[in-house]
Amino acid sequence: MAIDIRNAGVFQGPDAPTDDDLATCVHCGLCLNSCPTYRVTNLETESPRGRIYLMTQWKRGQLPFTEELARHIDLCLGCRTCESVCPSGVPYGRIIEHGRAEVERLRGFDRRRTTATLAMRTLLAHPGRLRSFGALTRVAQAAGLTSISSMGRQLPKLQAPYRAPAGGVAPAIGPRRFRVAFLTGCVMPLMFPASHRASVRLLQLAGCEVWFPPAQKCCGALFAHNGDLATARSLRDANEAAFAAEGFDLLVVNSAGCGSHLKDFYGELGPRTRDLFEFLAEAGLPEPEREIKVRVTYQDPCHLAHAQRITRQPRELLTAVPGVELVEMPHADICCGSAGIYNALEPAMSARILDEKLDNLLSVDPELVVTANPGCQMQLLAGLRSRGRAIPVQHLAELIAQAY
Repeated sequence: MAIDIRNAGVFQGPDAPTDDDLATCVHCGLCLNSCPTYRVTNLETESPRGRIYLMTQWKRGQLPFTEELARHIDLCLGCRTCESVCPSGVPYGRIIEHGRAEVERLRGFDRRRTTATLAMRTLLAHPGRLRSFGALTRVAQAAGLTSISSMGRQLPKLQAPYRAPAGGVAPAIGPRRFRVAFLTGCVMPLMFPASHRASVRLLQLAGCEVWFPPAQKCCGALFAHNGDLATARSLRDANEAAFAAEGFDLLVVNSAGCGSHLKDFYGELGPRTRDLFEFLAEAGLPEPEREIKVRVTYQDPCHLAHAQRITRQPRELLTAVPGVELVEMPHADICCGSAGIYNALEPAMSARILDEKLDNLLSVDPELVVTANPGCQMQLLAGLRSRGRAIPVQHLAELIAQAY
């Protein structure tokens, strides 16, 4: 299908990328070898500058909008690795989110993407429904009725979900130094309750009283990354109101994708948001109580390393645990191919990117893999299983908490 945008002006919707943002790219090409899709294809159209060129030409009416060309926008992971190497400060994360919103507006119904958007709106935006879905999934897993998989990744065996403590506050261990709010998020309480328990425990050890706003919802990151900016804005408004209910010093987030979205997309709440490891490195932890002897490698989540530029702090906290041997894999900061729901929508490209990641990971022969994002955990675990390797994958908070 081709639409003549010179007559229709179709890439000019309210959420289209701005001319100012698009013009920041000088097409120098320094981003190419850092882009996961370019690395595996060597195609200009699968690079950041290639995608920016497409969107610029659509806006100017110099290229027709076609499904074939739109596929190059689809294949972007939104990992933002290009941002961290760009000398011109191109806001590529914002550009691709708005470009994707415009592509979805023009495309109309697409079975895979429309189904994914409806599923997210039905479940992720409604905490009660999501809890019910989690309960049904646990029953199905316990009964052996299904080998539940989600978006191409094997779901972890679901345990009892994480629930905020009675009264919505976890007290500090020792003197209270801070009062922080904690984002529980949408899928982490269901799929990775141990990550939340460990994260909250570390905050308490750092002298934090941890508050859990009862009316909080999904942060909206997955919606924004996939071009559903209207739902992302609705969730932002709901969360801004929820977190305004009580006073706190900072909002702490233990999921890299959620943290970067809050910092970039939210208003007053954004500047008050800190990643868990960013906060702990600054606030400090007590001396570890026991040794953890393990050979571990760390996978940088894209939205932690590139969107938030946080790479040093997780490694410092990790190596402060007695007995831990950190072995750095090659290209630890290159995307694993998870990218939210990308590996469900683009499984072939996701698998190609994951293969490179697994080669790099296995080259250092770790006993344990740690990261700081739920999508990375599921993706890496599924990849290791596909290669017959039983190496565990944990949230970094879980390993650190074991030392206490």
